[in-house]
Amino acid sequence: MTFGGFERAQAPSQPMAEINVTPLVDVMLVLLVIFIIAAPLLAYAIRLDLPDVKAPPIASRTEAVKIAIDAEGRVFWNADRVETADLVARLKAAAAKSPQPELHLRADKAARFERVAEVMAAAQDAGLNKIGFVTEPPADPAKTKKDR
Repeated sequence: MTFGGFERAQAPSQPMAEINVTPLVDVMLVLLVIFIIAAPLLAYAIRLDLPDVKAPPIASRTEAVKIAIDAEGRVFWNADRVETADLVARLKAAAAKSPQPELHLRADKAARFERVAEVMAAAQDAGLNKIGFVTEPPADPAKTKKDR
């Protein structure tokens, strides 16, 4: 860095009054490059590309309780509509059986997750250990691959 000039009119002990911004710009560019490289590593989302495999349905060896939740949040026990108090009583009775039945939970796409979570919590409080979600396979496998 230079602090003086070549002019003879100035005394040699006077510092230069201008600020040299070149080192500041160099440091900022280095930091910018570091942040550009490090930013994708700070993302918390995990992207998974899962394989497409058709698995055969699992043959149930025990009794299965089928609970369905429609778009309005109504709960059905093996196709019979039940209220919340009746649902809790039926879940406790099912949990007392030996061997314990599996709980197959089907929920409409438009059903609120809050309602699904309430039913799952009631099943867990009743003591049911085997809870499974039932889904429908895609109608056209070629179409679902294109949509991804």
